[in-house]
Amino acid sequence: MIKYSLLAAITLVNASVIANPAPVTDINRDRQTVSTTPLNNGGSVEQRLATLERIVEARTEAQLRMAQQLQQLLDEVSELRGVTETHAYQLDEILQRQRDLYQEIDRRVSAIQQSPPANAAVPVVQPPATASYSSDVSENDAYDKAVNMVLKDRRYDAAIPEFESFIRNYPQSGYAPNAHYWLGQLLFNNNELAKAKTQFERVVNNFAQSNKVPDALLKLGQIAERENDKNSALRYYRQLVEKHGSATSARLAQERLNVLN
Repeated sequence: MIKYSLLAAITLVNASVIANPAPVTDINRDRQTVSTTPLNNGGSVEQRLATLERIVEARTEAQLRMAQQLQQLLDEVSELRGVTETHAYQLDEILQRQRDLYQEIDRRVSAIQQSPPANAAVPVVQPPATASYSSDVSENDAYDKAVNMVLKDRRYDAAIPEFESFIRNYPQSGYAPNAHYWLGQLLFNNNELAKAKTQFERVVNNFAQSNKVPDALLKLGQIAERENDKNSALRYYRQLVEKHGSATSARLAQERLNVLN
């Protein structure tokens, strides 16, 4: 009788274990959620739907996070591209300024080498298109004073009225195209774009044979870009490339054309 009772008890315990198995963790759901659905039937329909909804929500959130990270990376790449273009533009300006200084120094050395002795007769000739050493001492002194403020003293703001005074006093000087260009460059550096544009236009329109014309055209294109006038910028750059293709500034103009087109 005792054996029969013990056997019956064991049988009931086994039946209870089979009917109600231990809860397990659903690895497809959020790791923090534990499913208590029995393994033999997978839980009720409501529980299954709730599980699927949590899975979809988790995957949707992950996709949103990935999309946000991707957009952030794209924004950073765009910002870096803008910084790179700005640095390239500034480098072009620095290189152009160095070329201007070297040209001015070369002009001075050539002028000194070609100047006649003090006791020699100085023939009266028409000044050429490019700057040449003048026989007028006051004219030379006035021009050298203005240029030295840029090259030696680096008093850029003080050089502006000096160049303006030189242009007023010596409008027909062989230095005139250089003076207009230097004045335009100083105004350009001060972001006085309208005034700078006027000086560069005078170089292009009034001194067509000057070696400053290509550089003036490049500056006019840069001013147009700063003023968001793309059509004018393209026109100046094309004029420079077509008419002065051998000039160093033509290469810079072509680079800008490649970017703007």
